[in-house]
Amino acid sequence: MATRNTWRTWRAGVFLAALTPLVVWGWQVANNAAGPEPGRYLLLNIGTGALWMLLLTLSLTPLTRLTRWKGFTLIRRQLGLWTLAYATLHTLSYALFILGLDWAMLGSELVKRPYIIVGMLALIGLAALGATSNRWSMRRLGKRWKTLHRLAYPILGLVLLHFLWVVRADLGEWVMYAAIAALVMATRLPPVARTLPRIRYRLAGT
Repeated sequence: MATRNTWRTWRAGVFLAALTPLVVWGWQVANNAAGPEPGRYLLLNIGTGALWMLLLTLSLTPLTRLTRWKGFTLIRRQLGLWTLAYATLHTLSYALFILGLDWAMLGSELVKRPYIIVGMLALIGLAALGATSNRWSMRRLGKRWKTLHRLAYPILGLVLLHFLWVVRADLGEWVMYAAIAALVMATRLPPVARTLPRIRYRLAGT
């Protein structure tokens, strides 16, 4: 049986794994290894990282059902907050490197690039989930807490739409993420969710 120290080590490992890409990208920018547009390099990579974090967070519930391993449940809030952190850094990168903190440009940018509105809606949704991802909010909201946190699914749709608009000239990468998202979402369907424990029993039997 895993001890408290084991779970602390697991959480610390997840924290370091989530932090590492940011450190690597920052090191590349600092050492002129991020190409001719380091600001755009950070913007795109951090945005993709936010999508990865969201997909990983949503995959934890089906993985728990499949394996019954407590470790996946223990890091769900942590990965959710990392998703919000990456999305916030992505937005700040846009404000700093694209707008140059010139907020007067934002109006024209919204007209030319409506995917920014979609991205902001996703960020607002993630902020709402992050602000209520604590025990006090769970007690306060009661049954409404689960209803609220089901917003993660439409948020995923908004993020994919945002990403599709950004990379519409090259759909190969987007199709890969959309396929992963479809697989994750399929595991939430009741018939599939009921099948996951059976798969676990069969694997245990072999």
